[in-house]
Amino acid sequence: MKGLNFAHASYVIDPLKDGHLRREHVIIIRTIVEQITRKRLLAGVIMSIVMFVAMGTVTALWDNPFFGRMTAVGEWEVGLLILLSVLSGLYVVIRRPFCSNTTASVGGVIGFFGIACPVCNKILLVLFGSELLLTYYEPVRLYITILGVLIAFWALSIEWRYYGATDQTDLSKG
Repeated sequence: MKGLNFAHASYVIDPLKDGHLRREHVIIIRTIVEQITRKRLLAGVIMSIVMFVAMGTVTALWDNPFFGRMTAVGEWEVGLLILLSVLSGLYVVIRRPFCSNTTASVGGVIGFFGIACPVCNKILLVLFGSELLLTYYEPVRLYITILGVLIAFWALSIEWRYYGATDQTDLSKG
C-alpha cells in the first residue's frame, strides 16, 4: 500500500539459488507492496474469503443445507483449503490483468477435486464409479490437493517474478 515505510525491510533467502541473501528480493518486495492499492488488496481478501466459503460449502467440509458429504472430512482438508484460498487471494493482489496465466486456475480446480468428496462428485462418479473412486482415488486425495496447492504456489511465484521484473506504474491505478 502506498505510504508504507520499508526502512526496516529484511533480506530474503532464495532457496532456488545458492541460499545467499539477495538485496534484489527486498527491492522487489518494496516495489510490489508500494504499488498495491487498497482496491487490489481488498479484492485479494475478498477472493480468499469467497473461495474458502464457496469451496468449503460445495465440498461440504461443514454441515450446510445445500450440500451433503458421504465420506468423512479429513483433518487436512480445511487447512489445505485455507492455504489454497490465501494463495489465490495473493495471486489476485499481484496479478497482471491482461497477462495472467491460467496456472492458478488449474491449481484451484485440482485442489477442489482433492478436497471434494469423491463419491459426491457426480462427474467423477459417472466416469469411474463409486467402487473405483473409493478404492483408488480416496487414498490419494491428499496428494491431489497438495498438488493443487503447489500449482497455485507456482503460479503465484511466476506472477511475483513478472510483477517485480516489469514496470507496474500503470497497474497502481487499479
